[in-house]
Amino acid sequence: MMRYLFLLLMPLLLFSKVYYAKVEPFENITLKSAVSAQVTHTKIALEGSNVTSSTIIQLDDDLDKIKLTSSQDSLKLINSMIATNQTLLTALGDSLERQKAYFNRISNISSASKTQQDNAFYGYTNAKTQYFSTKEKIDSLKKQQLDLKYEIARLEDSIAKKSIKIKNKFLYKLMVNAGDFVNMGTPLAEIKDLTSAKLVLFLEADELEKINTKTIYINDKPSEYKVSKIWDVADEKFISSYRAEIIIKNPKENFSQLLKVEFK
Repeated sequence: MMRYLFLLLMPLLLFSKVYYAKVEPFENITLKSAVSAQVTHTKIALEGSNVTSSTIIQLDDDLDKIKLTSSQDSLKLINSMIATNQTLLTALGDSLERQKAYFNRISNISSASKTQQDNAFYGYTNAKTQYFSTKEKIDSLKKQQLDLKYEIARLEDSIAKKSIKIKNKFLYKLMVNAGDFVNMGTPLAEIKDLTSAKLVLFLEADELEKINTKTIYINDKPSEYKVSKIWDVADEKFISSYRAEIIIKNPKENFSQLLKVEFK
């Protein structure tokens, strides 16, 4: 009697070790806008295809490009002005040293008249004023230079963020059309990483013991795959099971097909 009962239970025991998992993309990504702007162009023709390298959405960046050109030209002028004033500062520094030496010499000559001493003092003071005034001007120009460099970097970043490009990704769905106005955080497109794939399983706690020492069979054939990741917390839906993922090679075709998975 026990023998027959074991034979009846054996298919159930074997079935508990068999799983069917859907081949899913390695990663699902929702692209969101990093800026606020109007959509000027979308490549709807690429929707539903694997994109090698292309701009799929273009946001309005005309004003940014005008500002960028203006800021770059302004930076060139500022750089030229700094260079000119640096040359002038060097000359003023030489003049200041001479005026200082002359003032010190006149001050130590007892026979020098009061007028000579006053003229030497005023000459030295004026040279010092011109020197430090020019130095202050250079510092102010350098501050403008820093502000312009920041503005150029900001504009370049804004322009880059308005050209939505993808490379070696599957464009699943465009979520905006030309003419739409998007704000920061607005979803723009759904893309998928098909460079590899994954199988998602939900395993019982006792099945996780020594799971990586077992051979994974895919459609009854042994593979070299191992469980890539196991969640430490039980799943919200399958409350007594733990989510596990197996990363597999890109199947090229037939994403979403069901594969038979066994651990032996």
